[in-house]
Parts: sequence; structure tokens; C-alpha cells
Amino acid sequence: MDYRALGHSGLQVSVAGLGCNNFGRRMDQAATDAVVNKAIDLGVTLFDTADVYGPGGLSEEQLGRAAGCRRHDVIIATKFRGQMGEGPMRSGASRRYIMQAAEASLRRLNTDYIDLYQVHSPDPASPLEETMRALDDLVRQGKVRYIGHSNFTGWMTADAHHIARAYRLTPFISAQNDYSLLNRAVEAELVPACRQFGVSILPYFPLASGLLTGKYRRGEPMPEGARLTNMGQMSGRFINDRNWDIIERLEAFAAARGKSLTDLAIGWLASLPHVGSVIAGATSPEQLEQNVSASTWRLTPEELAEVDSLAR
Repeated sequence: MDYRALGHSGLQVSVAGLGCNNFGRRMDQAATDAVVNKAIDLGVTLFDTADVYGPGGLSEEQLGRAAGCRRHDVIIATKFRGQMGEGPMRSGASRRYIMQAAEASLRRLNTDYIDLYQVHSPDPASPLEETMRALDDLVRQGKVRYIGHSNFTGWMTADAHHIARAYRLTPFISAQNDYSLLNRAVEAELVPACRQFGVSILPYFPLASGLLTGKYRRGEPMPEGARLTNMGQMSGRFINDRNWDIIERLEAFAAARGKSLTDLAIGWLASLPHVGSVIAGATSPEQLEQNVSASTWRLTPEELAEVDSLAR
């Protein structure tokens, strides 16, 4: 396992991260325990969850129990901002809500600190300075070690950097966004901003909800029980002729090198210098092993250029 510093910080994280959005939803405690313990054994340190996963915080609860006595061997990243109950007081990025959400996550995770606390999405109702001042207070109190954001744009990343510098606040060190060989929108503005301001990208949906695993085939029935199968009409966001064309080109590229489509999807991201850790979910130890193995492939500059052409 390789480890990298997140942004301009000393926090070292495993290149292969584990997305925990299946905990409490598709996985019970026993299945969560098996995957978490296998991940730690394989050298995975970054475990990414959120208060809204589960639902109702169940993912955090199961992760906290699974980490148990191995808590100090892992980096727990969680998020706030989503709706955790009825009414305007149970969501957002205001100072009032952040303090409440952090305490609730600490209780569910059964820990006294959060390694990486992330704004799940921008909150237009709360000034970014207010959000960052509240997060800075949590860091100074020792309840949070580092902070990150998710689903921010390039200009928001720049704005956050200047706010932190102007008021000497804790800066964001990570940006978690949808990023894969089928969705490269972040490369237009977010990636350049992150490079400029010392922020690492944490890609989520690196396998495009499973479309980059090779288990879906053009013109063939959808696999029973698979994520995209259960999405119904919403699966059209991923399943279309443009994506099939890209997938078939990429699959041929990977096969010529004795690799799978999953190897390429994760290995490509792991080969990019602006990526800190690739956040991929797993519902079994076997699936986790495949993801970790895929994260060890480092494409050459020539291969990166060819993949860039094939996936553009």
C-alpha cells in the first residue's frame, strides 16, 4: 500500500480508501466488521462516511463499532450538511448546526476526535467564513484534526483558501468530488484550483456506480441486484451510447496489458498526482481486495496520455 500526504498537510492516507456509504444500508454489522478488518489488514487507513449514510447515522455507528480497539490505526473521515431530521435546524453549514452535528458524529463513531471533517456540499444559506470559523474552533478544541470539502467548485476552493489565509483559519486539505474515467468535469476548474492551493482530490464514484467494473455489457440484461439495476430510469445518467463507446475502448486497453477495467479505473486515478486517495465502496472482503490491488497500478506518462485520448 502506498501512502500520500493530503494537500499541504502531514496527514498520510492510503491511496486506496474505503467508502462506507453501504454500511447500515446494504450491509449489517457483521458484514461491516468483516470489510473494515480486512481493510486494516491490507493497509487501508482512510475510511470515509457521513452522518446521512445509513440512513440516520447508522453508517457512522457501524464504522465506530467495527474500528473498535483499532481506532488509532485508521483515519476516519465523515461529513455534515445533509438533512438529519425535519425542519431547518437539522441541516446546513451554520456555526450552530456544525457544533451540533460534530457532537452527534463523535457519539455515533464512539470516538473523541474526527480525523477529517468535511462539508458534504456547499450551503448557500451560510457564509463560508462562518463555516470555516466554526470548523477552526473544532480543530482548536481537539475534536477535529483536519478539514475538507465535498462537491465544491474551483472558485469555492479558491475562496476558501483566501478566507483561511486572511483570517489565519484552518485550511481545507481535501476536495471530495465525483471523478472517474466517465466523469471528468472536475478537471476543468476544480483540479487546477486544488493544485494551486494545496488541496488533494478524493474521488468518489471512481467506478461510475459499477459501470467501470465490467459487469455491465452493452445490449445485455442488467445484473440482478446491482446498483445501476436498482436505480431504474436514473441509470440513464451512466448507461448511454457515449459511455459504452468509452468503456469498450478502455476495456481493450486494459486487456492488452493483462488488466481488468476495474484495475484501469482505479489505477488511472491513483496515478494522478492531484489525487490523494481513491474512495471506493466494497460490500465484501473479496471486492475490497480487488480495489486495493487495482490501486497499485501506476500508469506510465505514455499510458496516461493514451487513456486520456480514449476517455475524452
